[in-house]
Amino acid sequence: MSIRSERKEEHLKLAQMFFNKEKYNSFDQMHLLRPALPESKVDQSVLATEMFNKSVSAPFFINAMTGGSKQSLIVNQALGKIAHQEKIALALGSASILAKEKDQLESFYVARDEDPNGVLIVNVNPETPINAIKQTIKELQADALQIHLNTVQEIAMPEGDRNFIWLDQIKNILDQITIPVIIKEVGFGLDQNSIHLLKENGIKFFDVAGSGGINFAQIENARNDHDVSYLEDIGLPTVISALMAQKESVNFIVSGGVRNPLDILKGLSLGGQFVGISNVFLQEFNKNSFEGLQTLISNWKDELAALIAIYGKHDLASLPKIKKYYDLPLKNQIDQLI
Repeated sequence: MSIRSERKEEHLKLAQMFFNKEKYNSFDQMHLLRPALPESKVDQSVLATEMFNKSVSAPFFINAMTGGSKQSLIVNQALGKIAHQEKIALALGSASILAKEKDQLESFYVARDEDPNGVLIVNVNPETPINAIKQTIKELQADALQIHLNTVQEIAMPEGDRNFIWLDQIKNILDQITIPVIIKEVGFGLDQNSIHLLKENGIKFFDVAGSGGINFAQIENARNDHDVSYLEDIGLPTVISALMAQKESVNFIVSGGVRNPLDILKGLSLGGQFVGISNVFLQEFNKNSFEGLQTLISNWKDELAALIAIYGKHDLASLPKIKKYYDLPLKNQIDQLI
């Protein structure tokens, strides 16, 4: 097994080790005002929407997790099958490994094989050669491309990159790729200045991926021979990053610390077009296998439809109109930053 594949396996194991579904995050400091008389009814059909010109059954999806190793092949095959059966989108983990290890393609392709017509999103880093990106998109028949920005993870990673001059490379990718391009953080949140700069350079889609869920500084610190735990707390909370994206009037996905259907509703109420979930789904699969994760996703659709009804809404477009209020610590941060 190559060093890159070993790292993928280590990430999966450490994500499971550090997983805490009850971890406190910014969603806990955000509240939605619920009408006692909602004048609505539960209807799961209100969840149906379109994502990159394809129909999906819900506005939440399986966000980037893994790929490029034996274990990730097993995971991606299951995720592809679930995405197909539940008719939701799936984003694959970083496929940058394919630029140097083409034999790992199968660990990604199994997802497309299981879900031939569904929404499939490919993920790469900005340094990935354009020819490798084009080939990966072609092989996987991808509907969109995520470019992940992971500077904190790279600094914490023993073998991580130290050159973060990426804008020109992102622009080059954007110029040569015909499918939608999404800029995605990896759990430390997109800030407003970066969103604005990328918007000015042609990026139209963002995934804020704020802090509150999986922490790659913590994961890489566990692989390190010296302590860089001080990096674990420098991320932007998901709620704040989403509000920054909202202020920039861009199309954005809310992810980072989403643990349940109420968090999904909060993400949609912040203006997110979609909500991405990674670690909760991964650990449910680890714990209860394929059937457990599929049941969880099916239940979440039922529960999200029920939440929309009790908050008195009848469609996804009206969710940002739900009145929101914040606990003082988060409100203080919002007042200082936005």
